[in-house]
Amino acid sequence: MNQLDFKGRHAVITGGATGLGYAIAQRLIASGGSVTLWDRDEKAANKAASELGAKAGVVAVDVASHASVQAAVKATLQISARIDALVNSAGITGPNTKVWDYPVKDWQQVMEVNLNGLFYCCREVVPVMRDANYGRIVNIASVAGKDGNPNASAYSASKAAVMALTKSLGKELADTGVRVNCVTPAAVKTAIFDQMTEQHINFMLSKIPMGRFGTPEEVAAMVGWLCTEDCSFSTGAVFDLSGGRSTY
Repeated sequence: MNQLDFKGRHAVITGGATGLGYAIAQRLIASGGSVTLWDRDEKAANKAASELGAKAGVVAVDVASHASVQAAVKATLQISARIDALVNSAGITGPNTKVWDYPVKDWQQVMEVNLNGLFYCCREVVPVMRDANYGRIVNIASVAGKDGNPNASAYSASKAAVMALTKSLGKELADTGVRVNCVTPAAVKTAIFDQMTEQHINFMLSKIPMGRFGTPEEVAAMVGWLCTEDCSFSTGAVFDLSGGRSTY
């Protein structure tokens, strides 16, 4: 593992109890920092924090609720007086079905978590970073937001919106010490696969030239760097993690 410098820094990681969020927390702690895991599953988050050790804290939050995110920022600042990095990793896939059969409630839920929740987190954390004139925001998008996966319209649309929001916010904060970027992984085998059909999983694998899924650790390596001071001249950017699927 290459050594990243996150010494003395503190990160908030949404969806940090499992999957990509957990792997990113591991990497940032290994790089000298501390983390607060934001997750709606408080039991799972406490278990994850226990495994991660003394440098990990927990705040229960439903990112789809603006009021819950506002309360989470206040609670986090009581744990640590600073938020140096925000990693928006919380997300859901929604069902795998055609647009004309897509349940409206499921569409709305995907947007509430993947897009609105990310917006709420950015909206409430940015003022903290602006006051400090320093911060790193990393949004987890998806190659689906670039390509538009069939039978995953809500997920694809939400992740395309995450990329656009990243570009807008990055430009809005370009004259400050805050940098905003996103990553676009192809499929990474985590518990989120449990929300997908086997047919859809096989479709995603068939699109990856490397012939394999990514690993949480590979995503964490790139996200970890984007959270450091070394990421100083990249903002509003989209970083590919797709095994060669998406090269634009």
